[in-house]
Amino acid sequence: MFLFTALLALAGFTRIQTARIERQHPPIGTFTDVEGLRIHYRLEPAGPAADLPPIVFIHGASGNLKDPMLPFLPKLQGRGQLLFFDRPGHGWSSNGKGDSIEVQARTIAALIKQLGVSPAIVVAHSFGGSVGATLAVNHPETVRGLVFLSPATHPWPGCDVAAYYDITNTPVVGRIFSETLATPAGILRLSQGSRSVFEPNLMPDSYLSEASIALVLRPHSFRANARQVGSLCAHNGRMQPRYREIAVPTIIITGNQDSVVAEEIHSKGLEADIAGSELVWIDGLGHKPDYLATDLAVAAIEKAAGMTRDLQSMARSLETLIKSGG
Repeated sequence: MFLFTALLALAGFTRIQTARIERQHPPIGTFTDVEGLRIHYRLEPAGPAADLPPIVFIHGASGNLKDPMLPFLPKLQGRGQLLFFDRPGHGWSSNGKGDSIEVQARTIAALIKQLGVSPAIVVAHSFGGSVGATLAVNHPETVRGLVFLSPATHPWPGCDVAAYYDITNTPVVGRIFSETLATPAGILRLSQGSRSVFEPNLMPDSYLSEASIALVLRPHSFRANARQVGSLCAHNGRMQPRYREIAVPTIIITGNQDSVVAEEIHSKGLEADIAGSELVWIDGLGHKPDYLATDLAVAAIEKAAGMTRDLQSMARSLETLIKSGG
């Protein structure tokens, strides 16, 4: 009886906190129906002096469209059409059958065609790297270039993921966990967990509130995120042999202090798999080059668009800045 009462109380608390999170982080874009899913997106128009092709940003696990929008919009606004969107199951996009990375890639291909931003340079971070690579393989007509930021694109030994993903993906138990314990536990750990993603670099003070990371703590988003992460390794194992089909300009930016994905497996793997790709390796950088190496990432976008840019020289300058604590 006590356990039932405790779970009921936690479920009530979760519902209250879910409503609070949604009030604090409302939609900031537009909704459209794509491939049977309701997708929330933000499309920034090109300005009169635009010098870049359309750019599509794919966020990682636990994120939403704000994660790439915060660092890149101020740097690129007006230079080309910029498309930010919530991947299925994240932010304010519905999920349906959107857990499959193949379905996510197909949905993105349909979205960018519907909005007239194809072919585009695709900028993909972390989990989004697998989605971006799948998009380039399965829907090559939509992709003009690729910029990978700390991507998670290859299978890894054991295919292990965090324990809370395994719990959430367990039948019955996972549903109870996500509806009772996950949200209050996540609220308590949200700050430290987010800081660990940036380590050994510092997380911007405003990141949690401005990037609306708490949206992933809602039960339906928490479950979708867990299912997607749980399926990532197997998907990458199936898709990796086809990466050699990618023939567009490709740049991979990664740090050697990434504690989230193994850069030796994923980033170096992409360099080996995609002919002509360029790996930009940065000593002292963690998992968030989108925030810590934004100017370098912008230069990579420019290079993918055909401009001449010395990315390796920029990387060495960034390493000096990181070492100095700047």
